[in-house]
Amino acid sequence: MTDDTQDLNEQDLGTSPSRINDPRIRHEVSRAMAWVGVVGVTVLAVWIARPLLVIFGAMVFAAMIDGGARLLGRALSIPRPWRVAIVLAGTVAFLVWLGYFAGSTISQEAAQFPAIVERQLNELFDWARDQGFQIEQTQLQNYLGNIGSGISTVTKALGGILGGATTILLILVIGVYVAVDPLLYERGVAWMLPREHRERFYDTAAKMGQTMRRLMAGRLLGMVVEAIFTYVMLAWVAPLVGIGAVPMAALLAILTGLLAFVPNLGAIISGALMILVGFSGGAEMGIYTIFVYFFVQNFDGYIVIPMIAKKTVDLAPALVLAFQLIMGILFGILGLFLADPLLAMIKVALERRAEQVDQDRLTKEATNGA
Repeated sequence: MTDDTQDLNEQDLGTSPSRINDPRIRHEVSRAMAWVGVVGVTVLAVWIARPLLVIFGAMVFAAMIDGGARLLGRALSIPRPWRVAIVLAGTVAFLVWLGYFAGSTISQEAAQFPAIVERQLNELFDWARDQGFQIEQTQLQNYLGNIGSGISTVTKALGGILGGATTILLILVIGVYVAVDPLLYERGVAWMLPREHRERFYDTAAKMGQTMRRLMAGRLLGMVVEAIFTYVMLAWVAPLVGIGAVPMAALLAILTGLLAFVPNLGAIISGALMILVGFSGGAEMGIYTIFVYFFVQNFDGYIVIPMIAKKTVDLAPALVLAFQLIMGILFGILGLFLADPLLAMIKVALERRAEQVDQDRLTKEATNGA
C-alpha cells in the first residue's frame, strides 16, 4: 500500500451510510431504527396473532383449572396433579351431562327458534302497518332476508367453534400442561430475561395469575347465577303469577348462562332471545320476560359483579365493549371470548409498570437527597 493510498484511507470522507460522525444524524438514525423495529415487531405480532391468541386461551383455561386446584387444596392435602385431575374429571362429567341433556331435551326446543323469530317479526311488521307505517311486502322480505343472513352468520360462527376441534384441542392440551406445573413454564420465561428484570417479572406474573383466577372464578359464578335465576323465573315463578311457564325455559337458561361469559354483548343477545320467545306466548308473557331480563341483569350487575370487581380488575364497561368489538372483528368468536381476560391482563401489566416507575423515581430521589 502506497503512502498516497494510506493518506486517502485516513482522510475524513464525511458522512456516509457506513460512517456517521455527526451526533445529530446518529440520533435521527437511532430513532428511525427504533421505529423500524417497532413496525417490524407489530407486523410479526399481527402475523402470529392467532397462534398467540390460542396460547393465551390456553393460559385462561389453565387459570381456571389452577383456581379449582387451589380451592381443593384448602380441603384436600393431596399432591397438585391429583387435584388438577379431580377438577378435570368434574369438568368432563359436567360437559357430558350437559351434552346428554341438550341432546335429549333442548335440541328439540332449539329447532323451534327460527319459526318463533319469523312469526314474531311478522307480527311486529303487522303492528307497524296498523300504526300507519308504510311497509311493503318487498321491504318485509328484504328485512327478513337480512335477519336470516345475520342468523346464518351467527350459525356459521357457532359452527366454526364446534368445527375448530384442532384449536380447542390445542387450548385444552396446553392449558392442562401449564396447570399441572405452572412454575416450570414461569421459570422458563424468566430465564430468557436479563437477571435484573426477573424479580419484577415474577411479581407481575404472580399478580396476573391471581387476577386471572379471580376473574374466571367470578365469571363462572356469574354464569351459574344467571342461568339458575333465569330458569327459576321462567319455569317456576311464571306459573305462580298466573302467566304460565315460558316455553324453552331450560334452553333460555343455558344460553343465558353460557353467553354471560361474554360481558355486555352476551347479555344483549340472551335478552333478545328471551323476549322473542316470551312474546310468542302473548303480551303478558312478553312483558314478564322483559322484567325477568332486567331483574337478572340488575341482580348480576349490582350484586354479583361488584363483589367480583373488588377482588379483580375493575374494568370500565365501555372500554370492555369497545375491546370486544375490536377483538371480534379481528379474530372472530375466539377473540370475542378472550377480549375481557386479555384486557384485564393488559391493565395489570400497565399498573405494575406504573408502580415500578414510581418506585424507581422515589428511589432515585432518595439517593440524590442523600
